[in-house]
Amino acid sequence: MGRPNQALMITEVDRLQLQAMVRSRSMPHSLVRRARIILLSGDGQSNREVARRCGVSAPAVSHWRRRYQERGLAGLHDELRPGRPRTHDDEQVAELVKLVVESKPEHATHWSVRSAAASTGIAKSTVGRYFTLFGLQPHRTKGFKLSTDPFFVEKVRDIVGLYLNPPDKALVLCVDEKSQVQALERTQPVLPLGLGYAEGVTHDYYRHGTTTLFAALDVLDGKVITMCKPRHRHQEFLSFLDHLDRNVPPALEIHLVADNYGTHKHPKVKAWFARRPRYHIHYTPTYASWLNQVERWFGLITQQAIRRGSFRSVAELVQKIDAYVAHNNLHKRPFVWTATADSILAKIQRLCKLINGTPH
Repeated sequence: MGRPNQALMITEVDRLQLQAMVRSRSMPHSLVRRARIILLSGDGQSNREVARRCGVSAPAVSHWRRRYQERGLAGLHDELRPGRPRTHDDEQVAELVKLVVESKPEHATHWSVRSAAASTGIAKSTVGRYFTLFGLQPHRTKGFKLSTDPFFVEKVRDIVGLYLNPPDKALVLCVDEKSQVQALERTQPVLPLGLGYAEGVTHDYYRHGTTTLFAALDVLDGKVITMCKPRHRHQEFLSFLDHLDRNVPPALEIHLVADNYGTHKHPKVKAWFARRPRYHIHYTPTYASWLNQVERWFGLITQQAIRRGSFRSVAELVQKIDAYVAHNNLHKRPFVWTATADSILAKIQRLCKLINGTPH
């Protein structure tokens, strides 16, 4: 019924942009639907057919056809709605962002919402919204340490290559020790978790001694081989290596990733490796223990089993560690390493550009 529609004339450039909008997963659904309406109309389909396929009414199809004919792609976007005009223009917002990013207040080490509001004359609630909008977090810091190892690039490529492309018929183990794990007993009982309030622990404690946790993480399946020792000298490390040798398959080559701690390079340790040619040691660069995956596992056991515990003796602490390790190996799950050596080096290059020319 009614006069048939003519196919909507769409230029090739507009068609490509409309097709990209339809495929987009990040654009608003309303904008994607309007782009689809225009594409279907450009194929010569009637308003009713387009409305049926897009889930809208026929008058809505006519409306967006007319908007596109009058204004092109810009007509598909929503018009400005009536309301209160902006209080601060783009220049004022840019000055606020520049102030926070490129300078520091005279009386403090960083800006806050209130100090930035007082300096710019913008309301603190508005400053807070702009901080959120632009991701500004002047109250936070993130630690870093650049490696001074002259063979940093070679070591990064070596270790990352083991993670991303491990050798055949070989086992890759990340080895390290968590020294001086304290057996702390809280001076008063822990207040249990409840509805509306967190678990409570006292700030003071009785210290019953320490232990050192040696661990070797299998990067393939997430299994961990551990041993607790009272100290962390080369003698204890050699004992752990013997324990490790008894618990790995004898027919496989063993690649160990370790840091530059002096214990790992002791002459007796080097002699131990020399007598066992199937062992290959890969040292992380100086100040780059983050390349060792077992450090992430140490973070997990600290967070989940040690930090909030209360232990009356070192033996009780070791028992808790052994129970956690047993549960971990029963439900083992490896860490997934995704960073390539090139991406790591590119990130460090960007960091060096940022700090280049600073007083440090």
